[in-house]
Amino acid sequence: MKLKIALATTALMLAPSLALAMGCSGSHSTQAMSCAAGTVYDADSNSCVATTT
Repeated sequence: MKLKIALATTALMLAPSLALAMGCSGSHSTQAMSCAAGTVYDADSNSCVATTT
């Protein structure tokens, strides 16, 4: 019985920490991406690609 109480207490203590560790992974916010000089963001490949002149 003491083991069950100890495990339940540990789970309840860790639950908020694990929730905070996940962060804001919702789709309610977006972050701007910046590319290095000479490159532009390509939405199709989701990466920066070199600009061609």
